Amino acid sequence: MRAFEIQKAFGLDSLTLVERPDSEPGPGRVLVRIKAASLNYRDLLMIRGAYNPRQPLPLIPLSDGAGEVVRVGEGVVRVKAGDRVAGIFAQKWLAGPPTKAQLLSTLGGPLDGMLADQAVLHEDGLVHVPAHLTDEEAATLPCAAVTAWSAIVEQGRLKAGDTLLVLGTGGVSLFALQFARAAGARVIVTSSSDAKLERARGLGASETINYVASPEWEKKVRELTGGVGVDHVLEVGGGGTLARSVRAVRVAGGISLIGVLAGSTTEVNLNPILMQNIRVQGVIVGSRDTFEAMNRAIVLHRLRPVVDRVFPFAEARAALEHMAGQGHFGKIVIRMD
Repeated sequence: MRAFEIQKAFGLDSLTLVERPDSEPGPGRVLVRIKAASLNYRDLLMIRGAYNPRQPLPLIPLSDGAGEVVRVGEGVVRVKAGDRVAGIFAQKWLAGPPTKAQLLSTLGGPLDGMLADQAVLHEDGLVHVPAHLTDEEAATLPCAAVTAWSAIVEQGRLKAGDTLLVLGTGGVSLFALQFARAAGARVIVTSSSDAKLERARGLGASETINYVASPEWEKKVRELTGGVGVDHVLEVGGGGTLARSVRAVRVAGGISLIGVLAGSTTEVNLNPILMQNIRVQGVIVGSRDTFEAMNRAIVLHRLRPVVDRVFPFAEARAALEHMAGQGHFGKIVIRMD
């Protein structure tokens, strides 16, 4: 099998194409031919050594991938040869709230990930993908889509008529926009790019805010909601934006903290959170049950992920550099040739 490894040291320069021996699936395990993989910001941090500096190397990175079952081991009943599947992010997190042990079963670190043309996974760590999606589209689901679904549907309980504020136009943000619109909610989107905001309106955003033109964007959010604030915020910035999100959400509203693109530490005035009964919830992807519930909604509404660009397998490093440039709209995908 061909794979990219982070070898003796962290960094994009260490990402090396290697040949590994082909594997056969043992009892309960499944050999999957990976057709496509997609990038998350976590993958970039992992490769740089910023996510877990103590991660043992070598490591095959990337959490998200989709492909076709080649062979199954003894006792496998969930899938069969020829099925189109995706791996779940935390291979042992099947349902309910996660445990510490389950969160140590994540692909792309500490377990080998999906930047390879084959993977052997336990049958419990696989889900069938919606039939109407391409391999490239299906590969975008395991982290970004499940995180968005967990944040606004499973935990946020977003409903028709609610207003959701989405920060940015990355993968999670655009999935949240699509899921919220399917639920009948109003969506406000922020970005530094007018071109991206125009594309977000094409996906159903009701209003948009350029946060460069309006650096105190929380005031604009209040104006757009008649001074009340939004029901829910999908917070991807972390330290750099959380204080503004607190001022943008309504009394008894919710903030789903799913990223730290603008920093992982901050000083936040706790009084508004306490006095206005605001709920701040950390979100780390979701279980297999959550993934399968989301897939049913994707099939029902015929939703299609937004793919920014598809790179060939040999250009995996270029794909990661494209992500580092932060100019993408939606998901970046690598196709296994």
